[in-house]
Amino acid sequence: MAQTEQKNQNVKKQFEELQSLLERAMALQTSMVLFEWDDETLAPKGAVEHTARVIGSLSEQYQEILASMRFKELLDVCQKAEKENAGVFDEVQSAILREAAEEQERLSCIPPEEYRAYAELTARATGIWTRAREKNDFASFAPVLKEIISYQKKFATYRAKPGQKLYDVMLDTYEKGFNMEMLDPFFELMKGKIVPLLKESAERSKTVPDAFLSADYPEAAQAEAARFLAEYEGFDFDRGVLALSAHPFTTNLHNHDVRITTHYQKRIDSSIFSVLHETGHAIYEFGIRDDLTQTLVGQGTSMGMHECQSRFFENIVGRSHAFWKPIYGKVAQMFGSPLTETSLEDFLAAVNRTVPGLIRTEADELSYPLHVLVRYEIEKMLIEEDLEVEKLPQIWNDKYEEYLGVRPSTDREGVLQDIHWSQGSIGYFPSYALGNAFGAQIYHQMKKELPVEKLLEAGNLGEIREYLRKNIHQYGKLKDSRQILRDMTGEDFNPSYYVAYLEEKYGRPEKEQ
Repeated sequence: MAQTEQKNQNVKKQFEELQSLLERAMALQTSMVLFEWDDETLAPKGAVEHTARVIGSLSEQYQEILASMRFKELLDVCQKAEKENAGVFDEVQSAILREAAEEQERLSCIPPEEYRAYAELTARATGIWTRAREKNDFASFAPVLKEIISYQKKFATYRAKPGQKLYDVMLDTYEKGFNMEMLDPFFELMKGKIVPLLKESAERSKTVPDAFLSADYPEAAQAEAARFLAEYEGFDFDRGVLALSAHPFTTNLHNHDVRITTHYQKRIDSSIFSVLHETGHAIYEFGIRDDLTQTLVGQGTSMGMHECQSRFFENIVGRSHAFWKPIYGKVAQMFGSPLTETSLEDFLAAVNRTVPGLIRTEADELSYPLHVLVRYEIEKMLIEEDLEVEKLPQIWNDKYEEYLGVRPSTDREGVLQDIHWSQGSIGYFPSYALGNAFGAQIYHQMKKELPVEKLLEAGNLGEIREYLRKNIHQYGKLKDSRQILRDMTGEDFNPSYYVAYLEEKYGRPEKEQ
C-alpha cells in the first residue's frame, strides 16, 4: 500500500512538471492570439512583415516545448500510470493528458524549421490576402495560397494514419468524429433538400420590401445598437471587448478576456446579425468553467459546436419575433427614421428574406449551407484531387451559378471573400454547416425542457444561456460534439432536425398550397 502511494506521489510530481511546461506553452499561445487580434483590428499595415517574424519565433518556442523529449517522457509516464490506475487523475487532468498527447503528436512530426516557416507564412498571408481583395486581384494571392496548401498537405501526410485521407486529417482538426464519409451524405442531403426549397422561398421573397435596411444610418447609431444588442444577448463588457475589423470574428485569451468584432456597412442587418453571431461565440467562452480555462481543455470543444452557439443566437433566436418583441422599439429609436416607421413584422420579413447572393457572411439562413457546400467541394478538390490554384476562380464561379443561381463578376465577391485559407484553416468551413445542424437538434430538445418563446418575449435570455452553459459551455473540451449531443438529446448527430427546421420556416405557407 505504501509503495503504491509513493508511486502515485511520484506520478503526480511528473504531472506537475508537465503542467508547468503546458503553462509556458499556453503563455506563448496567448501572446500569438494577442498579435493576431491586433493585426485584425488596430495594427498598422506596415507592421505585418516584422510581426510575422515575432509570431514565427513564438510558434517555434511553442513547438519546442510540446515536441521536446522531456515533454514526451512526462506524458508517457502519466499516461502509463493512468492505464494502470484509473483513479490516479481526476476528470480534468485526464482530459488535459488526452489533449496534450494529441497536440504532442501533431507537433512532433513536423520539422521545426518547417513549422516556423509556415507560421511566418500564414502571418504574412493575411495581409497579402487583404491587399489582393482590395485590388480584386486573385493572381497576387495565388502564389502564397499555393504555399499554404503545400504545407498543409505535407503536415497532413506527417500526421495521417495508414489509409487515412489527407483532407480527413484536416477535418479532424476542427471537428473530431466527422470525416468525408460522414460529411458527404450530410451535404448531399442539404443539397437535395435546400436547392428546390431555395427557389420557392426566393420567389416569394421578391415581394418583401427591405430598402429601409439600407437607409443612411449614422455609424454612431450602428455602434450604439451593436453594444446594446451584445449586452442584451449576454456579452459581459467587464470581461470582453467589442471592436471593428474587416471580417467579424471572436477570439479569447481565457474566460475573463473574450474579444469580438463587427463591421458597419450600408445595410444595418449586416452589423446587427454579425454582433448577435459573435456574441454567441463569446457566451460560449464566458461559460467555460474556471478550473478549465487557460488549460488545453479550456475552450470550446470544436468549431462546429462553436458555430452552433453563434448561429443559434444569430438565426434561431435572433431572427425570431419573440426575441425582437421586447426590444424592437428601443433599437429602432437608436437608428431613427425610416426604421422607426417600420413595423416589427416588416422588419422580420425583411431580415428573413431568401435572396441567394454571393457573400457567405451576408447569406440568408436558407441559402447559407450551399455557400459552405461550395467551399467543402473545392477544398476536397484542392487536397484530394490536386486542383490547380489558378483554376479556383473559375471553379468557384461555376459552383455558385450551379447551386445558388448567381455568378460572381469579381474575385472580391468570389474566391477572395473569406480570410480562412490565408490563415491555413483548410477543413474549417464544414463546421459552419454542422453548427447549423447541431443548433436545430439542440433547439428541438430545448423546446421540450424550456418555454423558449415565452422567455424571449419576456426578455429573459438568462435561462436560455444557463441551459446552454449547463449542457454545453461549462465542459470546454471535456466532451466532444457528438458526446454533447448524445447527453443533451439522447441521440447522436441527426441532421433531420435541421431539415425539418428549414422546411417549417421556409416551406410554402399552407394558405398558398
